[in-house]
Amino acid sequence: MPSTRDIRRRIKSVKNTRQITKAMELVAASKMKKAQQAALAGRPYAQLLSELLATVATRVDESFHPFLVQRPVKTRGIILVTSDKGLCGPLNGNLFKLVMEIKEPAKFAVIGRKGAQFLARTRRDLLADFQVKDRVPFADVKAVAEFMVKQFLDGVVDTVEIIWPRFRNTLIQEPSLLPLLPLNNLKEAVASLRARAGATAVKPDDRQMLFEPNPAAVFSALLPLYINREVYHQVLDAKASEHSARMVAMKTAKDNATKLIDELTLEYNKARQASITQEILEIAAAQYAQ
Repeated sequence: MPSTRDIRRRIKSVKNTRQITKAMELVAASKMKKAQQAALAGRPYAQLLSELLATVATRVDESFHPFLVQRPVKTRGIILVTSDKGLCGPLNGNLFKLVMEIKEPAKFAVIGRKGAQFLARTRRDLLADFQVKDRVPFADVKAVAEFMVKQFLDGVVDTVEIIWPRFRNTLIQEPSLLPLLPLNNLKEAVASLRARAGATAVKPDDRQMLFEPNPAAVFSALLPLYINREVYHQVLDAKASEHSARMVAMKTAKDNATKLIDELTLEYNKARQASITQEILEIAAAQYAQ
């Protein structure tokens, strides 16, 4: 049985760990709330963008744009969104399992240090590594989207897809894969965008509208905005998932530390009582011997 001194030292160590995990839980909870608010704040923009795309798409020939051109898929292009730090439970591990299921040739652009480390360990083709802050500046995410779009237009990759942890609620974050390019069906893409934005169906607009300089030019300008917005929204989603997973992991660690402290305290009391009993027995035996 360990001595009472060793047990006291261990209790002190566990208490320090509990204090750290509690602080990390509070920080993650604060960041999670801000990330959720940022994701919700982008919904009005997504709704307006979907309405514009739906309106302009009826006035142009979709086949002229390179984003809509179908070609044989030789190499997939994937944006992998992970966390920079650990201590967020199985969040990154579930994403890596989804990556491991990809058997076709693929090239990756990574947001997050953990994803870059995983691809380096597994010797996968990494095109670029990007860092994004917790506040998720749109300019940083736009650089990632534009980089992958350029790879798609140059023929380096034949698709653009994104893998990220979809935020369902505080306890559930699902690893998900969303194809972005090419757009197989623009109407379905617009409907999916509107559904994720929480918008209702738009009634057909029979009014005569004048687009400057022309509908094709407006359509060509809106499609990159659509891709940028999709990537930006998924990164916001991933940040909310990361902070939620870290908050839950730290709360679990704090609760386990509390249980361990209770067990160690009980063990310490037993050891202390045993030593006191032993001393009493020794004193009684000495007096009896006299």
